[in-house]
Amino acid sequence: MLRLAAALLLCLTVAADASVRIKDVTGLRGVRENQLIGYGLVTGLKGTGDSLRNSPFTEQALQSMLDAMGMNVRRSQLRTRNVAAVMVTAELPAFIGKGSRIDVTVSSLGDSTSLMGGTLILTPLAGADGQTYAVAQGPVAVSGFSSQGDAETLTQGVPTVGRIPNGAIVEQRVPGRFGDSGSLTLELKNPDFKTAILVTDAINAFTMARYGMRTAYEQDLRTVALVKPSNVGATRFIAEIGELRIEPDTPARVVVDERTGTVVMGQDVQISTVAVTHGNLTVRITEMPTVSQPQPFSAGETVVTPQTLVQAEQGDGQLAIVGGADLQMLVRGLNRIGLKPTGIIAILQAIKTAGALQADLVIQ
Repeated sequence: MLRLAAALLLCLTVAADASVRIKDVTGLRGVRENQLIGYGLVTGLKGTGDSLRNSPFTEQALQSMLDAMGMNVRRSQLRTRNVAAVMVTAELPAFIGKGSRIDVTVSSLGDSTSLMGGTLILTPLAGADGQTYAVAQGPVAVSGFSSQGDAETLTQGVPTVGRIPNGAIVEQRVPGRFGDSGSLTLELKNPDFKTAILVTDAINAFTMARYGMRTAYEQDLRTVALVKPSNVGATRFIAEIGELRIEPDTPARVVVDERTGTVVMGQDVQISTVAVTHGNLTVRITEMPTVSQPQPFSAGETVVTPQTLVQAEQGDGQLAIVGGADLQMLVRGLNRIGLKPTGIIAILQAIKTAGALQADLVIQ
C-alpha cells in the first residue's frame, strides 16, 4: 500500500512538473519592448581610443561636440587617442514611465582597442520613428581586457563592448496605454492548434467558475481572443489567467546542428521499424617525396620525385533494428549501434529519406 501511494505521488509530481503557466507560453499582443539606438563618444580612455586619421567620423563628432561647447577647433589637427566613437543601443520596456532608468550597451565603431575606463558622453537614443525616447550617459563597464607587448598580445573577452547599468533616463513614453477597455489577444510563442485549444479551455474553465461566463475564443493556431469581464480590471484579469497551468503540445521534430554535432529530438518523435548499419570509412593519403641525386661527374640534375601512399580502411558495420513507440526506445536503439554524433546525424537523414522518420527534420 505504501509503495502504491509513493508511486501515485511520483506520477502526480511528474504531471505537475510537466505543466507550465499560460504566461510562460503566451504573450499579450501589443505588449513588447522597443529598440533604441544612438551615436556617441566615449572619453577618458588610456590611449586605447580611435586614431583620428583612420576614423574621420570620430574627429568630426569630437569637433561638433566642442563647437557646441563654444570651442572652435575646426582648423586644428586633433591627435588625441583618448576618445572612441560608439553605437549605443537599448531596449525600452513596455509602459515604462518618464524618468525611469534602463540599461544600455556600448559598442566601438572605430579602431579602438578597449573601452575600459571610459565614460559615455550625453547621447540621445531614438526609436524607429526618429523620436528621442531616452538619453544615456555614464561610465562604461567592460568585462574583457586586452594587453600587448612587443612580441605577444593577450586578449580576454571583448574589450570593445561594454554596458552601463541604469545608464539611460527615459524622456518620454511610447504612444499607447494599457487600458481597461478594448480587445485583448494572447499570442502563443510556439504556435500550435492543440496548445491554442488547451489555453482556451483552461481560461474558460476558470472564468466560468469565477465570473460565470466564457471569456476566451481561439482564432487560429497562434492567437486566442479574450473578452474581459466588466467587474474586473484588465491588469488583474491578465494576471489571474496568466497563473493557470496547461501541458502544451509540441510537434514531433528533430533539430540537427551539423556544425556542433548537436541532435535534439522531441518527445513524440517516432521511427518506423528499420534495419540500420553504419560503417566508418577512413582514407589516409601520405606524401613521401624522395630526392634523386645524379652520379658524380655526370651532367644530371638533382630532382624531387613525388611518392604518394594511399590507404583505405573500413570499419565493421553492425546491423541493428531501430524503431519504437516512444523517445526512450528510439534513443536506446541508436545507442545500441554505438555511434558518434556525426554518425547519428547521417543515420537520421537517411531514415528521413527512407520515409521511416515520423517527424520534421530541421537541419541548421
